[in-house]
Amino acid sequence: MAAKTPLNIVKMKKMKKEGDPITMVTAYDYPTAQLAEEAGVEMLLIGDSLGNVVLGYDSTIPVTVDDIVYHSRAVARGAQSTFIVADLPFMTYHGSIDETLRSVKRIMQEGHAHAVKLEGGAEIADTVAAITRAGVPVLAHIGLTPQSVHQIGGYRVQGKDEQDAQRLLNDAKALEAAGAFGVVLELVTEDTAAMITGQLSIPTIGIGAGRGCDGQVLVFHDVVKYTSAYREKRFVKTYADIGATIRTALEEYVNEVKTRAFPAEQHAFNPDQEALDSLYGAKRKGEEQA
Repeated sequence: MAAKTPLNIVKMKKMKKEGDPITMVTAYDYPTAQLAEEAGVEMLLIGDSLGNVVLGYDSTIPVTVDDIVYHSRAVARGAQSTFIVADLPFMTYHGSIDETLRSVKRIMQEGHAHAVKLEGGAEIADTVAAITRAGVPVLAHIGLTPQSVHQIGGYRVQGKDEQDAQRLLNDAKALEAAGAFGVVLELVTEDTAAMITGQLSIPTIGIGAGRGCDGQVLVFHDVVKYTSAYREKRFVKTYADIGATIRTALEEYVNEVKTRAFPAEQHAFNPDQEALDSLYGAKRKGEEQA
């Protein structure tokens, strides 16, 4: 497969103008990043959702910069032709600008991300402006902001009334003015999300925000049900049940080992050259002959 041309923030604005939806999915490791890139996903997000779906936490709050850097670096190795965004974790951008920029620097230099994502509205606009002045693209995130879930009273849909819709619009415009290249709208009513999308010159990326956004993002583990005891979500469409497939495969492996069905004769080797070639590959044979 020929290498694709990576997305960039100029192309994203052009896609918005032309009505070409932007595709985004989370990724946390090398093989997932490879598969997503091969599938044509245009943006990958190393979300702090890794706390829930990879690290086993009950929220995103315990996720650290070290966690994001580690997983971003793996994703960057697997998807070298895809635009990569990494989350700034909880409380890493609410102190001094110097402290914030140190976290951003690590994510960009060590994690090899192309951009960072911050949760919050007008109250973080100055921080967004400082990061963009430093030459780092920023993807904003409003609506349901999981890092603030305790403050906003749980996982509640946002923008249900005129006042709340206006608040979200004001936040989106402040973030656009601060230099954000796009805004994630999470768990926002469809009408409010469409209204915000129509009033911005930068793309909106929806998750649980309906059909009017300029793009969509989902958590990889939701898309393929890569988990045990999956909890259905109204705003998610699952496209495969990888969790069940993996569980079944492992159950069969355990059974075959216990019954001595595996390994079978074809999985064993005799001490001859043919077996060595099968074990190490033809390359080894060629090297030995050379």
